[in-house]
Amino acid sequence: MKETLATFFYDYFIKFHIPETLALYLNLLAMIVILLLLLYVIDRITRRVLISLFSRFSSSTKTNFDDILLSHHVPRNLAHIIPFIVALKFVPVVFYHFDDANHFFLRALLVLGIIMVLWIVRSILQSLNSYFKTLPRLRDKPIDSYIQVFMIFAWFSGIIFALAVVSGIDVWRFLTGLGAISAVILLIFKDTILGFVASIQVAINDMVRIGDWITFEKFEADGDVIEINLSTVKVQNFDKTITTIPTYALISDSFKNWRGMTTSGGRRIKRHMLIKQSSIKYLTDADIERLKEIQLISDYVAQRQDKIKSYNTDNNINKELLLNGRNLTNIGVFRKYIQTSLENHPALNKEMIAMARQLQPTTQGIPLEIYAFSSDKRWKNYEYIMSDLFDHFLAAVPYFDLELFELPSSHGSKKMGPRTDDAKDDFSEDKTNAEAVDKENTRDNKKERKNTKKETDKGLDYNNLNPQ
Repeated sequence: MKETLATFFYDYFIKFHIPETLALYLNLLAMIVILLLLLYVIDRITRRVLISLFSRFSSSTKTNFDDILLSHHVPRNLAHIIPFIVALKFVPVVFYHFDDANHFFLRALLVLGIIMVLWIVRSILQSLNSYFKTLPRLRDKPIDSYIQVFMIFAWFSGIIFALAVVSGIDVWRFLTGLGAISAVILLIFKDTILGFVASIQVAINDMVRIGDWITFEKFEADGDVIEINLSTVKVQNFDKTITTIPTYALISDSFKNWRGMTTSGGRRIKRHMLIKQSSIKYLTDADIERLKEIQLISDYVAQRQDKIKSYNTDNNINKELLLNGRNLTNIGVFRKYIQTSLENHPALNKEMIAMARQLQPTTQGIPLEIYAFSSDKRWKNYEYIMSDLFDHFLAAVPYFDLELFELPSSHGSKKMGPRTDDAKDDFSEDKTNAEAVDKENTRDNKKERKNTKKETDKGLDYNNLNPQ
């Protein structure tokens, strides 16, 4: 049967008195053309049948996985299997009289089959990748990394099998020979191996998810993670630029993940104002009465005033000197005003900490820090809430007789320009007056020293050393 098919056209060519060698080659050409046409027709029919079946099946199911398979051309790629089997069956028939060509084309066909299988595996893995991303519990997982790992193993296995087919060596013997060059292979796939290990650690430890906001100062990345694959992590910065980070850098370097903030109840506000130390003072009764007019802290000021007066009275404190006993300070009352404002602000999370605290004094003044959490974590709204708070607090500073530290401006420096003639005259006049005062003070000091000397001669009175 096989020989009959192989020489089907040969016999006809011989009847027309065509030389045997030429008839053999013409027979081969005719068989190749017929085989190619047959394979094309089978492939077209199989493709249409499979796509039609998949389409009908996908329309009757609720899952979208079959639709994803269609979009990634899985049925079309599977349709090539039947023509491939037909080709394997008929290639020995076509090249029946050409043994060398038969071996060559069989090996080439097997290599083509390996590539076809890899193409089918690739389309299926891409379909799985797209399907997993539609699942809510897997949407933020680095699925791309795992798909790429499987694809690398598939390509590696395909290359090994293809080389074994081409060389005619058994697959296991071929793999044994590769052990000698394993060091070279590890060197070539170093980044792939590191990325694979990093992807596993990132997934297991839940370090980064797709959609997380991360800050990676080393790579100047500050934005949302949009893709995690085997070798790189893509971060879309807030200026819409894309920063690419090696995957293994996530486990070898330090970065900040803002997921804790986004999943919490608020976004932190932490900013301070610098208060001039020279403006801090004790409050007099007149100052306290004036501050009682501030409705937000009027009750607090009144209660504190009563407690302080009661304490000073019970302990016989001499309040002729304001330093003695207990007192209210303008910065302390201002701090209480900030604290009460934070507690009553509608945009702050009341279940999270909100406080005004004093930090370590600096050369620029005393930092008065506001520490609270905004209920709205969206960037624009968060910045608006924080600015609104500080707009109010900065404007409230003068009501407590406090001053903010500020470096001298260029406008103030211009006022310290060269003196005019009138200014020189005023300075000269002031200098003359100052010299006259110094002379008068010198004469008084001399008289004092003379009187002291006389008293020393008389002897000191140790019972009268109380300074006035």
